[in-house]
Amino acid sequence: MAPFTTKYINFNPLKFSRMQRNYFSILFFIKKTKLLKNGEAPICLRITVNGKRAEVQIKRSIEVGKWNAKKECANGKERKYQELNHYLETVRTKVLQIHRQLEQDNKPITADILKRRYYGEGESPKMLLEVFNDHNKKCRDLLGKDFVLGTVLRYERTVRYLSEYMKQAYRMADIPLKDITDEFIRGFEHYLKTNKPCSQNATVKYLKNLKKIIRLALANHWIVVDPFFEIRLRQTATNRAFFLEEEIKVLMNKEFTIPRLETVRDIFIFCCFTGLAFSDVQHLTAEHIIRGVNGEYWIRKPREKTDNMCNIPLLEIPRMIIEKYRNHPECVKGGVILPVPSNQRMNSYLKEIADVCGITKPLTTHTRRHRDFYKHQIINRLYCLLIKGGNDKETSELLYSTLFCHFKEPLCLLQR
Repeated sequence: MAPFTTKYINFNPLKFSRMQRNYFSILFFIKKTKLLKNGEAPICLRITVNGKRAEVQIKRSIEVGKWNAKKECANGKERKYQELNHYLETVRTKVLQIHRQLEQDNKPITADILKRRYYGEGESPKMLLEVFNDHNKKCRDLLGKDFVLGTVLRYERTVRYLSEYMKQAYRMADIPLKDITDEFIRGFEHYLKTNKPCSQNATVKYLKNLKKIIRLALANHWIVVDPFFEIRLRQTATNRAFFLEEEIKVLMNKEFTIPRLETVRDIFIFCCFTGLAFSDVQHLTAEHIIRGVNGEYWIRKPREKTDNMCNIPLLEIPRMIIEKYRNHPECVKGGVILPVPSNQRMNSYLKEIADVCGITKPLTTHTRRHRDFYKHQIINRLYCLLIKGGNDKETSELLYSTLFCHFKEPLCLLQR
């Protein structure tokens, strides 16, 4: 057999300016000083990268006299020696393939890494749901510090939808991150719109959650190609309604015989007079109610979503609502101001209320933030500007215009 000593130079173009070279060589040899019980010498493989060596035991041996050190193979035409030489070539090819794969993935190459990969100890591919669940666990650990419950629940819901999608479309429980393509993402988008079903804007939110994991994988060099590169996530504009004074009066004057509808109506009206979001009202406690130097009551509370501090004057109607539910069992048990149900139940009950009151506009926990204020709430408008900042320019502009679209009173009224 012809002599074969492998000496390769691994040239990384990313480091071309530094002119760095990785010298790589493979050498088979026998250990004459450590003979086995049968008198044969064990055959070893030496991997050298940049002068650093690592030895691999290939679990083969040969008589010392039958080994050709120059050709790195066995001498002899017997079948066992031919099979041994064929096995040595198989080992050599495997190491070369491992080296080539590391080069293609632009990963670090050392003699020890090649040795571990040969033994099958290399890192297993990162899986999508595995990484996503680890991300969600870290988010839960930071709950109340860097993340709010709603955000964490949305991340966890995205994992559940991804799991259902892969089982339906790919018949698999998880997928390696490196196997995610734009086709996979577009398929997930179609699944959300047809199986859940989600609107365009809701679908974009879930895709953004997935994109965050992809960015995390790119930052950690788990993948080298961004599957979102040619995908543009666009949200559609929505026509948001707000309530007029007459419509809020209808809600306030309506008498309900069902206690749960009355409670939800009161909470909705409280939100209208304070401008607080659903999550903020849900977590509103007595410590958030303070009294100013002039004896007036205020709500001072950081927003759940942005952590921005709110300073909102507590007017007569919301104070009456607070007093009404002061001794409510759920308020006493939870230490909160109002017995706020879940967001889903709240919106469901609000639909019932809208039907009873003959209101055709969509009545939800978010719509009540876009409403026309009473004339006697002019002072409250100025302070509510502090809590009306949206997460995007469109929302901020809409909220700002909502506050002042009917601002016709002269400024002298503010002094009263």
